[in-house]
Amino acid sequence: MPTVSVIVPVYNAENALSRCVSSILDQEYKDLELILLDDGSTDQSPAICDDFAKQDDRVIVIHKPNSGVSDTRNQGIHQAKGTYIQFLDADDWIPKDSTKMLVRTAQERNADLVVGEFYRVVGENLSRKGSIETDRVLTTKEYAEFMKLSPADYYYGVIWNKLYKKSILDEYAIQMDPSVSFCEDFIFNLEYLLHCKRIAPLLVPVYYYVKTEGSLVSQNMNLRRLVDMKTSVYQYYDSFFRNVLDEKTYRKERIGIASFLVSGATDEFTIPMAPGTKKVETPHVALDRARIDTLTIGARYIWMLYEEYLATAAMKNDISRNDVLVFAAISLLKDVHSLRQLAAITGLTEPSIMASIQVLSYKHMISVSYLPLSVQIRTDGGAGLLHDIELAVRDLRAVCTEGMDQRELAQLELMLEKIFNNVEKRLGVSNETA
Repeated sequence: MPTVSVIVPVYNAENALSRCVSSILDQEYKDLELILLDDGSTDQSPAICDDFAKQDDRVIVIHKPNSGVSDTRNQGIHQAKGTYIQFLDADDWIPKDSTKMLVRTAQERNADLVVGEFYRVVGENLSRKGSIETDRVLTTKEYAEFMKLSPADYYYGVIWNKLYKKSILDEYAIQMDPSVSFCEDFIFNLEYLLHCKRIAPLLVPVYYYVKTEGSLVSQNMNLRRLVDMKTSVYQYYDSFFRNVLDEKTYRKERIGIASFLVSGATDEFTIPMAPGTKKVETPHVALDRARIDTLTIGARYIWMLYEEYLATAAMKNDISRNDVLVFAAISLLKDVHSLRQLAAITGLTEPSIMASIQVLSYKHMISVSYLPLSVQIRTDGGAGLLHDIELAVRDLRAVCTEGMDQRELAQLELMLEKIFNNVEKRLGVSNETA
C-alpha cells in the first residue's frame, strides 16, 4: 500500500499535463501512487495519461464522463489507497522535495494536517507566498486565529498546498460538494479542520501555482452571482467558528469573522523586480562526462545537490544559504575561536561570515562569548536549524547511495575513507582548520 495518494483531476490540460505528472513521478519520495482522473477531456489529455501509466506502474488512470472537478476529486479520494492524500491541479507542478517535506512533517509532528507555502507563477516570474510564520504545531483554534487575519487567503482556502490524512476523510465522510461551484475547496478544508487536533505549518514552498485564464472567477462571474456564492460559503465559515470557539469568544469576534464577506480571494501579486519575486527555476546544466574527470564532476554535482538541500533549511529558518553554511561549520567545529577557521571550511570571505554571525546571533541560533584573547562561538539555541542540516545530509546520502546494496555501501565507505585520508594529507589539514 502506498504511503501517499496524489490526486490530479484532468480536463483538457494537454499543454501543461506532462509537466505536472513528471513533477510528481520525479519526486524524491517514491512511495506514492498517482491517480489521474480524466474528466471527459476532448483534447490529447487522455492519451497523455495513458502514456504515463504505461511507463510507470504507480500511475492509475480513470477515464470518466465530465462531471466537474468536485465529483472528480471525490472519485479520486474513493480510489486512493494511501495513508495521506495530496492534491494537484493539472496546470501546476511541484518541487522535487514537495511530497517528502509534507510527509516528513506529518510523521515527525504527528500532524493531522500539514499546510505548506507555495510559489505564485506569472510567466517567467514567481514569488513565494505564505501566511503563518511559525512552524510550531497548532491546535485547530490557534489555526483559526491565524485564518481570521486573512480569511480569503489562498493559503487557507486551496487544497493543493496541504497534506491530508485519508483516515480522517473516511471516518467523517468528508468530500467535495459537487453542488458548489465557488470555494468548494475552502468548504472542504473547513469541514476537515473540525476533525483535526494537530496542524503543522511548513515554512517551505511545496507547490507552483499558475493562475490560468478561464477559471470560474475570471469568466461568467458577475457581481450578483459572486455575492450570492460568497454569502452561501459564509454560512460554512461562520459555522466553523461556532464549532471552534466557545460562545463568549464567538460573540466577541463575530464582526471580525463576518469580514470574510468583504474579503476577496487572494494569493497577492507577482510583480517583476519586486522584493521576493524571482525567475522560475531552470534545470541544472549537464556537464560533459566524457570530457571531465569523474571525481571532479562527481564532487561538483554533490555540492550542487547539497546546496539545494541547504536552501530548503534556509527557507524554513528564514535565513540565507551563507548563514546555513556558517552555522553548519560552527556545529562541526563545536567551538570556534577565529573567522579564519570558518573561512577554511565554508569558502566564504570573512566579511560575509561576520554578517552571517550577526544574523545567527540576532536570531539566537548561536552564542558569542568574548574571551580575553579570542572569541568563542557555539551553536547554542539552534537545535531546529541543526536538525534541518542533519536532514539535508541524510537526504544527500540517500540520493548518492540509492540502489546500492549493503556490500556496495561497505565498499563505498572504504573507498571514501581512503580518498579523504589522501586529500587531508595533501592539504595538511590540522586541528585548527578542521
